[in-house]
Amino acid sequence: MSLRKRVVAFIENAKVQSFIIILIVLNAVTLGLETAPGLVEGREGLFLAFDTFVLSVFVIEIATKMFGRGLGFFKDGWNIFDLIVVGIALLPASGPLAVLRALRVLRVLRLMSVVPQMRVVIQALVTAIPGMISIVGLIALIFYVAAVLATNFYGAAFDEWFGSIGASMYSLFQIMTLESWSMGIVRPVMKEFPLAWAFFVPFILVTSFAVINLFIGVIVDAMQSQHRQEAEEIERHMDAETSELRLEISGLREEISALSAMLRDGRSK
Repeated sequence: MSLRKRVVAFIENAKVQSFIIILIVLNAVTLGLETAPGLVEGREGLFLAFDTFVLSVFVIEIATKMFGRGLGFFKDGWNIFDLIVVGIALLPASGPLAVLRALRVLRVLRLMSVVPQMRVVIQALVTAIPGMISIVGLIALIFYVAAVLATNFYGAAFDEWFGSIGASMYSLFQIMTLESWSMGIVRPVMKEFPLAWAFFVPFILVTSFAVINLFIGVIVDAMQSQHRQEAEEIERHMDAETSELRLEISGLREEISALSAMLRDGRSK
């Protein structure tokens, strides 16, 4: 095995990856504790030392992967994600760039690339984006039509909620989320317009219970497709290994047959 392959095998070892996960979790805890001045006071050096240690480990990990995989490192989107997250932490956080110090917490997002289960979920979400865009377009169309109707119906009497298309869309968004929709908006409107329920109830049924559930359906379907692809990939890998094993067994049989023939020839002589 070449040096690069040994390096990759070491850095992707389960124990090494578990150590990386533990560091990410501990770093997330310490970054949270730093927001409480009373806990940090008198321990600034300890927190800084641990933060530097964690960042050093991440840099070594990324550098090791780049050495082991070469240009292939940039073919994996998760590697690029890790490189960006760690690279942000290396930016100088002093002077006008002091605000970048808060971006250290982005290192916690590395859990998405290190934990396989999270990677599956993220990949499924990325796969579902085209379908989700169509649903977003559908919701936007429904919201626009409903906002125009609500502005025409109730804008004159309730200017704060439905005085313009923008105000109507915001109010309808609040209604869609079911946040104080009844006592806060619909019932006051119904005092002036008793039949207003005939507009708001169908809107809630269409947006909150129908269209929003399409998001869940698209994401679930994407996750199932992701699992199927992984199962097919594992099956192809197993088939390839089985074929190689069969070839090796056939070669061994031929070698054994040849040795047996040589032994028989030696005995006959």
